[in-house]
Amino acid sequence: MIQQTLEQALILTPGAQGVLSADLHGDFSNGPVSQPPEAGFPFGGLLAALSASAMRTGLEVSGPLRTLSVQYLAAARYGERLDFAPRLLRGGRSAAFAQVEASQGCRLTNHATATYGADVPGPALTPLTAPPPPLAGLDPNAQLSGPMAPHFAQHVEYRFDGGPHILSGRDGASAIERVWMRIGDGRALDEIALCYLLDALYPPVWTALTRPVAMSTVDLRYDFLTDPSPETAPDGWAFFEFRMLDFGLGWTVDEATAWGADGTPLAISRQRRKLAPLRPPREG
Repeated sequence: MIQQTLEQALILTPGAQGVLSADLHGDFSNGPVSQPPEAGFPFGGLLAALSASAMRTGLEVSGPLRTLSVQYLAAARYGERLDFAPRLLRGGRSAAFAQVEASQGCRLTNHATATYGADVPGPALTPLTAPPPPLAGLDPNAQLSGPMAPHFAQHVEYRFDGGPHILSGRDGASAIERVWMRIGDGRALDEIALCYLLDALYPPVWTALTRPVAMSTVDLRYDFLTDPSPETAPDGWAFFEFRMLDFGLGWTVDEATAWGADGTPLAISRQRRKLAPLRPPREG
């Protein structure tokens, strides 16, 4: 049962010296709903959304967000205030650059940078344009549910294109999941909602496995290509493809692409996760 809504989770309270604070709730754990929130960590997509919001709010940057890059340095703790200290690195008419540090007490948990800049008329090539499958033709009951569904998924509405394939061990198939998504409370699709949704799925390599492999995100980058609108994202819906690029040697790298309803590419992401170390079996 949801105890904190996404709108509540995104509230930033102003403090001294330009610091903005958020309240981290277990409803946004990346751990499975069958276990307490403490079995996982605060959801990286929420922390990315809070980082973007803190820079936008604290620095009053007006240009569209074009790139957000987040480093996850240490797991934040639930029930403690998370403080965001934004800083404008350089402002300008064509582009602006900012950063934010997130901490709990003296403990730095996240660092993020952002690039802002307005579009200008000129030549355009859009090879990523790809009309998605019709939303109306997909099963509305094919939600992300079950004991392995993460807590943060409670705040998202899903329409899978043939999935979900979580832990299905798809022999010979690419580690890909394709799905329409929107924020469950009907929020319009904007840069903050995209920050949340571009990470709002299990690691795509899990579609090729039959058992979950523990991992944590260390680097996450978003590039925003087109500002969503009511026309490209009706009722907040967008279509996403999550794809595993590499898995092994203690790491996994994956990417995601978001499209509008008309096939307009909205954003792409690249994510590096660190696999938990394998522990040797205990001797009897």
